[in-house]
This record gives sequence, structure tokens and C-alpha cells, in this order.
Amino acid sequence: MKIYCKNTESFFDADPGVTFQELFNQVDIKLKGNPLCVNLNGKLTRMDARVYENSDVEFMDGSSDFGIRVYSFGLVFVLSKAVSELYPGGKVRVANAVSRGLYCPIMIDRELDNDVVSKINERMGSIIGRNIPFIHHAAHTTEVIEMMKNAGRDDVVDLLETTGKIYTEYYTLDGMPDCYFGILPPSTGCLKVFGLEPLAQGVLLRIPNKEDLYNLQPMVSQKKMFGVFNEHHKWMKILEFSMVGELNKAIIAGKSNMLINVGEALQSNKIVRIADSIMERRSQGKGLKLVMVSGPSSSGKTTFSKRLQVQLLAQGLKLKVLSLDDYFLNRDQTPLDENGEHDFESLYAIDLPFFNSQLKDLLAGKTIQPPTFNFLKGGVREFTAAEMSLDKDDGILLIEGIHALNPNLMPDIPSDTKFLIYVSALTSMCIDEHNYIPTTDNRLLRRITRDYKYRSYSARDTIKRWTSVRAGEEKWIFPYQENADAMFNSAMLFEIAVIKDMVDPILAEVPENCPEYTKARQLRDFLKLFHTIPSQNLPPTSLVREFIGGSSFDY
Repeated sequence: MKIYCKNTESFFDADPGVTFQELFNQVDIKLKGNPLCVNLNGKLTRMDARVYENSDVEFMDGSSDFGIRVYSFGLVFVLSKAVSELYPGGKVRVANAVSRGLYCPIMIDRELDNDVVSKINERMGSIIGRNIPFIHHAAHTTEVIEMMKNAGRDDVVDLLETTGKIYTEYYTLDGMPDCYFGILPPSTGCLKVFGLEPLAQGVLLRIPNKEDLYNLQPMVSQKKMFGVFNEHHKWMKILEFSMVGELNKAIIAGKSNMLINVGEALQSNKIVRIADSIMERRSQGKGLKLVMVSGPSSSGKTTFSKRLQVQLLAQGLKLKVLSLDDYFLNRDQTPLDENGEHDFESLYAIDLPFFNSQLKDLLAGKTIQPPTFNFLKGGVREFTAAEMSLDKDDGILLIEGIHALNPNLMPDIPSDTKFLIYVSALTSMCIDEHNYIPTTDNRLLRRITRDYKYRSYSARDTIKRWTSVRAGEEKWIFPYQENADAMFNSAMLFEIAVIKDMVDPILAEVPENCPEYTKARQLRDFLKLFHTIPSQNLPPTSLVREFIGGSSFDY
């Protein structure tokens, strides 16, 4: 049979039934690290799987987004195995990604001190040093459910009981079973680069740097963001909805409206508290005139800003709003990235001199005519909006955009005149205790839905740009998020269940013969885990409506 290898951009012959590991050994392929998985015709596949027909293959190591996720799955399994060996009955949960690692609470029958963390770290090293294979299995779902019950994994049981699958795949590591909704590496010996740091009620599981696989990702302090995650985890524990299986069972039981009402109420209360903080700052007489709202792509900044505007108006402030998106340079003036593509994420894609000129005029009591950026006409600035001015005493200007927390946006404006808010979809729900939901996947699903509905972009277009978008966030947004005076988590417990039926057909349009197909397929497989909540159940002010439509706000 003929195999086309994308790594070498060449064809070669192979015998039917050969494993991908054998194929890799047969061909001279240069990777930065160990091969962790293979992309087979757009589907991520194990290295020990066999191929029987002509195929396109691409071997992946930890330098790719797909590969580093496989690496992370493997490390989580090793961590869980180490804890179970040292402290029988102990449990590990992957709560969320933070500080460029994975925060994993650990529940054992003794205090989690530095000595315990050191022992777990040492045992993980021993398991990795033994190069134990991750063995793949497929069994009838009823058998896997019984196995997980015996292992005390009710989180997996709840999920499997609601997915409707006849057969379920799982893995074993030296006899210990677990379910991972993705591919695992060939063996523990592939996972030599890792780190453990004590953090709160668990550890920070550190993973390799994609750019330098033999060194760890540098840690970044994210105390404020960690606090936001913890706040949401506490609420989810109270509500008893922290895993997808629990969510599905609540939907089946007819509790969708309760989930929506509680989720919307929690967000409303948080917005009220932020508005109160702004009023308190103003009462201190420090000349607060600007509320700056920042966050990564599809974080819900616009709807948050509109809802905050309502709260501040209700407290007597005369609020005006500027969107940084309206100050984009015309497309023919937009800077290019290293690949020669328009770099829309760059601070310098904004007309900084013009923006600062209008801002200073407003603060000086002058009237301006703000621009409107027309995306549908190919990216041109128009002046169709009404004139704007600020009330001298009660006027507040809310500025919304991805660069709003960047100190280089308006370097001449004193910091004590600004209240900084960071908004992001910090997904707190997990698939199960060992499978977290990356916040970037949540935001990507939002963006695909919105871009298709409002900007005439296909899912393929949006996925193609996503790597560049994320690189821009790493460069222009994330370094400044801890400067925020307040953080707002825009993720909703129920939103993927609402978006599911809208975004899945959009993803289905991505053709198999393009690079974006692999991500589209991965997202579609992820969506299959969720039961559906009808979108008409959402209130018109819901933040999710920014992406799916039907909002009572004008955008």
C-alpha cells in the first residue's frame, strides 16, 4: 500500500497491517521530540494502531497543539497512578489550566505538604522510568461502566450512562483502568519532562514548552485568575454540576431552566459587584473617568460591557462606550505578521494616534464623532455614528477591546483615572475528573458560531486563523491580565449544551482534505458528549446570545 507522509512530503510503500510506530521507524523522520500520536487522514490515532489501506499520515510530537494535549493526558494518568500507589483510595482531579500548567487538586487521607508532593513526584519519575505502555482497549459500555464503578469513578459512570454509546474505549496503565477522551502516548517513557509544584489543595502539573520540548513551560503567576476559577468551582460544588455527566443527567431530568436561571443570576450578581467597586472608587475622589474592558477573542467583552453599562446607568453614571475594534486601521494599512498575513491581533492594527486624539478630546470636554469599522465591506472605517461627549461631573467612558489593559494603548493617561476589567471564558466544568475542557476550545466554538452568523466566515476560515489569534493573545493580552482591578468569568455552565446544535453543522462543512479538518473533527467528537438545551430557553440579555443571536442588545 502507498502511504503519503506529510512530515517528509513524500510517498513510500508499506505492508498492510503495519503499526504507525513501525512506519515511523521505517522512515527517516526528524521530529523535535518523541512521536506521541499520528494524524491519519484528519483523525488523531494511536501510534500502536495499524493501517491497512492507502493513507495520508502526519506524525506528531509535543511541539503541536494536538501533541502537547496527548502528552498532558499521559502525565495526568501517571500522576493518578502515582497517587493511587502511594495513598490507596486517594483521588486526583484536573480542575483547570493555570500558570501554564494544570491545577490538580489531590484528595488523600493526610495533609498535602511538601514531603507528600516530593514523594508523588519521585513515584511519577519511577513510573516514567519503567517505560510502561498505555494499553488501549474497547469494550461494551456496560462493562466499562461496571469497571469504573468498581474503581470509584462515578464521574465517568455518569458520563457513559448519558452518551448513548454501545462500545467505549479506555486505557490501562500497569493494570489501572481510566478513560481519556483523546489519544494517549505509546508509553510512559515518552513523558520524561514534567514538574510538580504545590498549589492550594493540590499540585500544579507542569508540562514541556512546545518551543523547547526538553524544558518546562515557564511558570506565570496568575493569582487573580486562579481565584476566579476557585470561586466558580465552589459554586459548581454547591450546585452539584461540575462534570458533563452531571449536566447531562440534569438536562434529562428537566432541570435546564433551573441551570440557566442560576447561571444567569450568578453572572448578574458579579456584574453588580463590579459596578459597586467602580462606584466605590469614584467615591474616593481619585478622578476615575475610564472603565477599560479587555479579554481574549470571543470572551464576551461586548455583552459584558453592555450589561455593566446598564448597572452603572442605574447608579446614576452617564456612561458612553467606545469599542477599540472601531479604531482599526483600514485593511491596506494593517501590519503583517511573520507569515505575511494581516496581524489583526497586534496593538498596532489600531490607529493609535487617532484613538488617543479622540480620547483626549473627550476627557477635555470636547465633542467627537467616533468611527465605525465596517467588517462586511472588507474592513474600512466609516463615520456614521452619532457625535459623542462626556458629562463633566458624572460622565464615564467605557472602552472595550482586546488591548484595553495594555499600558501602551494610551501611555499619557494617568493610571488612577482607569478601572481595569479582564473578561474571559474560564471554563470550570470538566468532562470528568481527569479530562478538563480547555478554555480555548470553549472560545473557539463561540467564535465559529459568531463568525459564521455575523461575519460570513466558514468554520474552516475561523480555525485557520485561530493559531494566529492565540499567538496574538499570548503576546498582546495575557501578559497584562493580572493588572486587572476585577476579573469576570463569562463561561456559563450550560453554554456548550446550547451552542452544540448550532455549531456542529458549521463544523461539518469543513472538508476532509484541508488541515483544519482535524480540529473540526475533534470539536465535533467533543460536542457528542453533551445533551442539548434549546436556545430559546435563554433570556435575551444572556451573554451567550452575543454569539448565537437573539440578544436584546444592539451590536
